[in-house]
Amino acid sequence: MRKRTWLLALILTIGATTGCAVRATYASYARVPPPPPGVEVYGLAPGPGHVWVNGYWAWRGGGYAWAPGYWARPPRPHARWAPGQWVYRHGGYYYQPGGWR
Repeated sequence: MRKRTWLLALILTIGATTGCAVRATYASYARVPPPPPGVEVYGLAPGPGHVWVNGYWAWRGGGYAWAPGYWARPPRPHARWAPGQWVYRHGGYYYQPGGWR
């Protein structure tokens, strides 16, 4: 029984650490700035506790494409969505994905 508990703890620790590391990385690179944010109409939440996650301009196939927003449930109480952003560095634009904080 102790081996199973230890193995489960190890797997959960690796998963939690990997999730944290991914948030700090940049997902896309572009030489040209993104267009202004799109306007989205999102209506009413599908249920209690849902949060609107804004859409963003994604770099795909050599150009920008709008990735639409969606309703999501926070993974834990009091979690807040921090939107992704395009950051200018070293002559280009890097997209830093959003995530739950």
